[in-house]
Amino acid sequence: MNPDICKERDSATFQTELLTNILDGGADKTARRREIELLVINDPDFQHEDLNFLSRSDRYDAAVKKSSMMIMKMRQHGISDPEEIMCYKSCVHRGRPEPLDLHLGMFLPTLLNQGTAEQQDHFFMQAWNLEIIGTYAQTEMGHGTHIRGLETTATYDPSTQEFVLNSPTISSIKWWPGGLGKTSNHAIVLAQLYTQGQCRGLHPFIVPIRAMGTHEPLPGVVVGDIGPKFGFDEVDNGFLKLENVRIPRMNMLMKYSKVAPDGSYVKPPSDKLTYGTMVFIRSMIVGDSARSLSKACTIAIRYSVVRHQSELRQGEPEPQILDYQTQQYKLLPLLATAYAFHCVGQYMTQTYHRITGDISQGDFSQLPELHALSAGLKAFTTWIATAGIEMCRMACGGHGYSRCSGLPDIYVTFTPTCTYEGENTVMMLQTARYLVKCYTQASEGLQVGGTVSYLNEMSQGRLQPQPVSARPTVVDINDLSCLVEAYKQRASRLVELAARSLQGEIQRSKSKEEAWNNTSIDLVRASDAHCHYVVVKLFSAKLSEVGDTAVHSVLSSLALLYALHGISQHTGDFLQAGLLSGPQIYQVSQRLKELLSQLRPNAVALVDAFDYRDEMLNSVLGRYDGNVYENMFEWARQSPLNRTQVHSSFHKYLKPLQSKL
Repeated sequence: MNPDICKERDSATFQTELLTNILDGGADKTARRREIELLVINDPDFQHEDLNFLSRSDRYDAAVKKSSMMIMKMRQHGISDPEEIMCYKSCVHRGRPEPLDLHLGMFLPTLLNQGTAEQQDHFFMQAWNLEIIGTYAQTEMGHGTHIRGLETTATYDPSTQEFVLNSPTISSIKWWPGGLGKTSNHAIVLAQLYTQGQCRGLHPFIVPIRAMGTHEPLPGVVVGDIGPKFGFDEVDNGFLKLENVRIPRMNMLMKYSKVAPDGSYVKPPSDKLTYGTMVFIRSMIVGDSARSLSKACTIAIRYSVVRHQSELRQGEPEPQILDYQTQQYKLLPLLATAYAFHCVGQYMTQTYHRITGDISQGDFSQLPELHALSAGLKAFTTWIATAGIEMCRMACGGHGYSRCSGLPDIYVTFTPTCTYEGENTVMMLQTARYLVKCYTQASEGLQVGGTVSYLNEMSQGRLQPQPVSARPTVVDINDLSCLVEAYKQRASRLVELAARSLQGEIQRSKSKEEAWNNTSIDLVRASDAHCHYVVVKLFSAKLSEVGDTAVHSVLSSLALLYALHGISQHTGDFLQAGLLSGPQIYQVSQRLKELLSQLRPNAVALVDAFDYRDEMLNSVLGRYDGNVYENMFEWARQSPLNRTQVHSSFHKYLKPLQSKL
């Protein structure tokens, strides 16, 4: 064990295990998670090979092999709870994506949530037993986030009671779905429904794409892999072109919308019900933001106490790089952010399950807010986590660029979340549309609820010009509840400014669409402020659930750091709103530095609390024992280039060149 990292753990002011239990949702859940991890780690069938030294085809092959064994082992171990399935799967694949992700994460949930009882009886057990291997084919080459623009068609033929599916243009080819290229034999295809001469909008259809026995593509189906990507080497993201493919009427998922045998159409009770799977995945992505950022922070902070560099004082030993204030400023606010996002991830999971329960009882009233909140928080957390992971890589210096650090893999695996399941800017604009609608209702005296209830508190004169000195000081920068209030006021002000700006554009004789585009920068800022408020509020609220004094103290410091760092990044908003004065902004800066020093002794303990085993972290720099350099050297020696002392290219190219020059 590296002595530096031992010293860090000895200096912690709280019991790491207690904080781990809080993050897991209880000591029993921590114990069960560890039990599942050991099932995988101690299983000789899952002994890990370093994927960095494999080709893409070999990585896909290894992932399919592991996924196949994973399904069998989960059945043997009796693992059927969705959270435990995700935990086991993550352990098997070390947090990387895998070819059955969309089968387990989208195909099965969509079948359960949008299929009738009869459809579930017909399809579910086949899918559960992987006779049917499914994916979710929504995105097309020409359209992604703007799903209303999707071009794939499903035309109902009442004479045979079948739907005829077609990809009518090159841009309508389905493009990107994971598992589509080589793994799946069925796809839930999102297509424009045509019946009785009318387009009824997007609906999901279960489409067989490969023969069940031979796995060969079916007639009319052109399917394959889209080629190498920035990451996701283990996943066969695919393309799908449909040419007059016929499927039975019952293959349209009809829990909400229906097409009768004669072709007559029954509308769904809510136009957002088909978005259920997307909302579910977006809610999960918020949790993924916390996990990916916390892994990156674990690696960078552990490495920063092992790495010694330069001089703080002449003639003295080189200090740990985490002793530099600039390194603390890079990493500790990101650590606070990871904890904040963890609270938000838990909240989104609970909210999703609560509202889907309401929907099953016929109550759709909370669906618009869930849709808006999941879109906004998905964008907010993924943008920040992606930038944070890259900051952690750079904070590790040159060694962070090596694949052995684990950071490049975390980055390339996580960064597509900014564009899949809804491009982030468009997600923010969807949230803004909901905020403007709620602002309008509140302005007319109607009560709005949920996370936008602060809009009820608007007073018409609040935005009148007023000298800062005449405004009451509303913020005590050391009081978290005051900071939550400040974030709320900032969000309220930016929503109001965006709504008024939009109204002004409309009044200047512009179309609503043009006015919306001309206001979109303001609208994204409003959504960002709303999401930031929600995160600060949820992090603050989590503290009331913490009973242990020492853990409460360190989490309170983290929450305060998160809130103050956000203010330091957006000082203009708080100054313009009259929420803070110039001298208070200076106080924020000073208090931030104090908090960095205060949290520095607990930095390693705080990342230890995430409880990532070395096998899961897969990082030489982030090893629990801190023995970085010895293991980095051993890792490098495993490179295939080192299998021979002289590479064949020397004799083929360099030696002949030397003889000619």
